[in-house]
Amino acid sequence: MKSSRFAITSLSFLIILSSSNTAYSTDTDRRVKVVTTVAPITNIVQNVGAGYINVTGIVPDGTDSHTFEPIPTDAKILAAADIIIVNGLDLELPTVKLAEKVKKAKTPILRLGNRTLRKEDWRYDFSFPREHGHPNPHLWPNIALAMRYAEITRDSLVGLDPSHKEGYIANTEAYLAKLRELDTAIFDCVKSIPEKSRKLVTYHDSFAYFAPRYGMKVIAAIQPANFSEPGPREVIRIIKQINKERVPAIFGSEVFPSKATEQIARETGVKFIDQLSDDELPVPPNNSFIGMMANNMAVMTEALGGNPACVANVDTSNATP
Repeated sequence: MKSSRFAITSLSFLIILSSSNTAYSTDTDRRVKVVTTVAPITNIVQNVGAGYINVTGIVPDGTDSHTFEPIPTDAKILAAADIIIVNGLDLELPTVKLAEKVKKAKTPILRLGNRTLRKEDWRYDFSFPREHGHPNPHLWPNIALAMRYAEITRDSLVGLDPSHKEGYIANTEAYLAKLRELDTAIFDCVKSIPEKSRKLVTYHDSFAYFAPRYGMKVIAAIQPANFSEPGPREVIRIIKQINKERVPAIFGSEVFPSKATEQIARETGVKFIDQLSDDELPVPPNNSFIGMMANNMAVMTEALGGNPACVANVDTSNATP
């Protein structure tokens, strides 16, 4: 889904930056100003910094993070930040480019993915072929990697705001305990799925780092590398692969409806589930990264023949100041 948001002009920058000194109240200035991008990262950061930071995520829920283009008001937010935390691995290139132009000289840009994985461990696949030069950036569905995101965020916030070191450490320990609980539940979910059905066909290849950790196999991703709908040849290839692998269900997202995915489901006779999410948080009371992954696992596990109760006891709550 291409974003219609317009590019920022030089005039816009001047107007925005001239007013940035009055953008925040005195109360807000007492806390570290953190700017983030996609919702899962925003939520992880919120949990680590609860009570000590103010977080603004500039990529709206339901927006394709790969095609997102920041607007002038985002420049104002980035210019006022004390730290900018992004996923990295080329996910937010327009946002990072803008941030480098408008941020304060001492404001760091923390690229979580680049700090989490060595370059030789980056994955290239259906939606992110090596020849295009951009790795798959979706590390966070692998909960072990999400835990590293939390730890790296903690260390960066402690370095920026050492007076609240103990608070950041306590927040992170509590949050890591919840992530470990989720991690264990995901292993239980996959174990409940018949071994022959532990296969994933998704619209967008968001589970490339998830699948190897939990004993699943990504068979195909329907969306091509240019984020368009697949052509007839690609559809035929995926249909043949689904029939060969006997995949019981294929998965899409309500945010990005796909006629091609519906066609593939009809042609193969498998279930089409359009309820998975990689970067949109669910509605309250489960509006958290953990809640998003718990929902994903309940949906995925049931569709593939497992027991969705595997995540029933996962604590999806957010930390509160």
